[in-house]
Amino acid sequence: MHYSFEKLEIWRLEIQITKAVYCTTKKFPREELWGITSQMRRAAASIPLNVAEGSSRKSKKDFSLFLRRAIGSLLELLTALEIAVEEKYVPQEDYEILRSLCQEEYFKIIAFEKRLLQ
Repeated sequence: MHYSFEKLEIWRLEIQITKAVYCTTKKFPREELWGITSQMRRAAASIPLNVAEGSSRKSKKDFSLFLRRAIGSLLELLTALEIAVEEKYVPQEDYEILRSLCQEEYFKIIAFEKRLLQ
């Protein structure tokens, strides 16, 4: 059985982003496990979780609210990523890949929400 959210391109990209964040944060210092590591992982996981939950709502307006939360989590992730880069926890190449994925996802969520509410 497949659920409707699993067919969404935005959700599939969000899963990719979450996996990339988990992979990247595995390399962070142990003392950051409950700091920036945890924050980045929770923010990343929150993006597809909000899309999945929102897809179950009865109205498009309700779904849109969850898309807005997903965007908020995405921006939270980007901010945490910047902090991790400043602390030299993330190599430049990983940073550029993650930032590019996040930017792509940001615009895809906006476009999806626009189509949803038309």
